[in-house]
Amino acid sequence: MEPIYITGHRNPDTDSIVAAISYAMLKNALGERAYVAARIGELSDQTETLLQKFDFPAPKLLRNVHTQVSDLDYDKPPILSAAVSVFHAWQTMVANIAGVPTLPVTDEDGRLYGMLSPEEIAAYDMRFVKSSQIEGIPLFNLLACLDGRLVHANAEQSLLTGSLVITLPTHAGLPEITSDSVVLCGNQPDVIRHALEQRAAALIVCESEVADDLLSGAHESCVISTPFDAYTASRLVILAVPVSRICRRENLVSFHLTDYLDDVREATLKSRFRSYPVLDQNERVVGTLSRFHLLRPKRKRVVLVDHNERNQSVPGLEQAEILEIIDHHRLAEVETDAPVYVRNEPVGSTCTIITSMYFERGVMPSKKLAGLLAAAIVADTIAFKSPTSTPYDRTMAERMAKIAGVSLEALGEEIFSVSPAKEPDLRALFFADFKHFQIAGHSIGISQITSLDTEALLLQKPDFVSLMEHEAAQHQYDMMLLMLTDVLKEGTLLIAVGDLDSVEHAFNVSFQEHAAFLPGVISRKKQIVPALSLLWG
Repeated sequence: MEPIYITGHRNPDTDSIVAAISYAMLKNALGERAYVAARIGELSDQTETLLQKFDFPAPKLLRNVHTQVSDLDYDKPPILSAAVSVFHAWQTMVANIAGVPTLPVTDEDGRLYGMLSPEEIAAYDMRFVKSSQIEGIPLFNLLACLDGRLVHANAEQSLLTGSLVITLPTHAGLPEITSDSVVLCGNQPDVIRHALEQRAAALIVCESEVADDLLSGAHESCVISTPFDAYTASRLVILAVPVSRICRRENLVSFHLTDYLDDVREATLKSRFRSYPVLDQNERVVGTLSRFHLLRPKRKRVVLVDHNERNQSVPGLEQAEILEIIDHHRLAEVETDAPVYVRNEPVGSTCTIITSMYFERGVMPSKKLAGLLAAAIVADTIAFKSPTSTPYDRTMAERMAKIAGVSLEALGEEIFSVSPAKEPDLRALFFADFKHFQIAGHSIGISQITSLDTEALLLQKPDFVSLMEHEAAQHQYDMMLLMLTDVLKEGTLLIAVGDLDSVEHAFNVSFQEHAAFLPGVISRKKQIVPALSLLWG
């Protein structure tokens, strides 16, 4: 069963991560076992601390959901070993119910050696219209093709080389036979004796056994008996050559399971092969694909939690199939090909919505999960002080805290007492909770760092300003904002670069050295973004 990824937004916060974990657990508990919690980015210190506290692993890191070769319903035809005979390969092609005309050829380790199609077999077979010379045919292959019995052989002889000589019972006299002749005859004692006396490379007796008294002069000749007639046997001798001798090895175009569909399409447009081998991470052949498989690819399936905007979601979302959206933000521009389940509620945390879904479905979360959900609600509502917070958030958090046996107040102190200033990587700290918005044609990036004490962060203001100016220039942001939200002061020190006049008008403040304190402002979603939207109409 293909996985269904449940993922939050880029630069995930605690609510985003816990929403993915808890909703995947709920869906799987309801019997749908394919759901996998995922994340798009690294964990913040706050999130990592809470996951460790309640003993949860980090969700799978999902870099993108672009369609890959592994998502295609590619063919899985028989795979030929380079050592098998052309006759065996032809039988395999005829019996191949998948109808794939070109088969991959592999070495003894299962790695790609070449590709074999009916065209290569036909081209090889046509050589013998004017030539009867065969070279290096493995004795093992020859016996298998002829359904033959080895009557006599030189112990050192493993490969057969020579010129085919077919003798018929109506021949007048004895044929010319040399030491490099491969003689095919019937029950013809005189021809058998003559071939052995001339030390023929091989003697293939058709539709008959060889009398013991005729073998006394066999010497170094290889003697084989076969139930086939001379004509059939001669054709089988030619087809006993290994496929490694005739398969196409030059200019091979292959794809890996991890290759992206866009790259595959581009590569197939530059070549004209019928089938392309598919390789796994160990370079072993697992199947073949053709242009037909690129027409209707299977798409990765995703559930979006804590966001619904494409620019905040996983790269490649346009190639994926969105199944559900669970969110508490404004509805934006995400488009779907078919109707999907959407649950969008004006509450302070996505985990509040998911907690209510547990009760609605009659699923009791474990103590650990209940504790994690309670912590996520406290974190996203900034201990219920955010303007996005509702009485319902507190109710759901209290119910989870009761199941987990934890105190919401103690959780709040623990969550917000972690000093972000201890993060050694300033850029990682800035982008830990960063979101990109398009508002009335303006490109805006807003980061938020929440703490019980923002004084230590103020010491890094010049570094933050320098970082923001660099990022704004590199990514063409009209404005970049950093919210240093102080839980105790119940306000935000707003650091801004770019269009400062617009920010001053939006919040009716004056910036001093790129900074201004906004009392009572602690929500990016409910206060910062709406103020800018109102300013620009």
